[in-house]
Amino acid sequence: MTPTEIQRPMPARGRILTGDRPTGRLHLGHLVGSLTNRVRLQRDFDTILIVADLHMLTTRPERADIDLILDRARGLVLDYLACGVDPDLTTIFLQSGVPEVYELNTLFQNLITVGRLNRLPSLRDMAGVHGAAMSYGLMGYPVLQAADILLPRADLVPVGKDNLAHVEIAREIARRFNKLYGEVFPEPRALLGEVPTLMGTDGQGKMSKSAGNAIFLSDDPALVRRKVRAMFTDPRRVHADIPGQVEGNPVFDLHRAFNADLDELRDLEERYLRGAVGDGEVKDRLVAALDLTMGPIRARMAAFEAQPGLIDQILLDGTERVRALAAETMKEVRAAMGLDRALVRLRRASERRARRQGAG
Repeated sequence: MTPTEIQRPMPARGRILTGDRPTGRLHLGHLVGSLTNRVRLQRDFDTILIVADLHMLTTRPERADIDLILDRARGLVLDYLACGVDPDLTTIFLQSGVPEVYELNTLFQNLITVGRLNRLPSLRDMAGVHGAAMSYGLMGYPVLQAADILLPRADLVPVGKDNLAHVEIAREIARRFNKLYGEVFPEPRALLGEVPTLMGTDGQGKMSKSAGNAIFLSDDPALVRRKVRAMFTDPRRVHADIPGQVEGNPVFDLHRAFNADLDELRDLEERYLRGAVGDGEVKDRLVAALDLTMGPIRARMAAFEAQPGLIDQILLDGTERVRALAAETMKEVRAAMGLDRALVRLRRASERRARRQGAG
């Protein structure tokens, strides 16, 4: 990536900020929920993808997890590229490699109350999970998100309906800052999309890395087949001739997401409902449909893996580009707040004393 590309102008339609925590490789749920949209939008927007390792620390601060950040970041980037993210169109950066994120987060913490954060549904959910063990950082993670969004002055943030409140926090902080110190930040808007949620292979909630019920983009064909063959279906259907349910059935959930042969899908659903097809055939057809989707992804993944140093360079170039954007923003932030004036006065006073001593 050349310096010209690093400084490429922002398309007229605006700048996007989105990303993922480096907690593991991406799965089919990420593909339908976010990756496909990122690939689609990157030609129309200046897209920035954040590898959000500081956010990871809110729940995984142990040294063992920190030591895994780089390898996991490389895995994320590889998954992005394999799905069609173009590093000449999309900037990918490591959050902890931009010190200005820490600085802006510290300043933003003073512009929002604990009471306001406590009203976030997502924070209440976290409080229920973590209880008394909730860290200060976990409580303040929406503020860190606001710093992520506002530091490169992104004006669009792709989210599902359940995350609209997070973008609103960033908007409130931007308004508060601009009211106190002058116009520096745009008020980011949510780019709302209907984000599909895939059921996990165990039929227990959504597909998730932590739940162990995911099919990963990096899984080889044999592993995908084993996972599909072991999938939960309809527990009441102990024989193939017993009518089954297609709603709430994760096998058919995946069929609807990835089987492009709609006639085949309708036929399978109709026969399943009247007990005229076995789970084995339905799962085998799903394996075939998934292979059509994942085959090209695997091929691109192998091609990128065969280029030593490419992923590291993409991360380095992206982080340097965002650091340049961050430096411009923080220069304006410090000037607007007047935080640089005390140090300037100290330096001037020191210079005057030195001149008087030299004259004497």
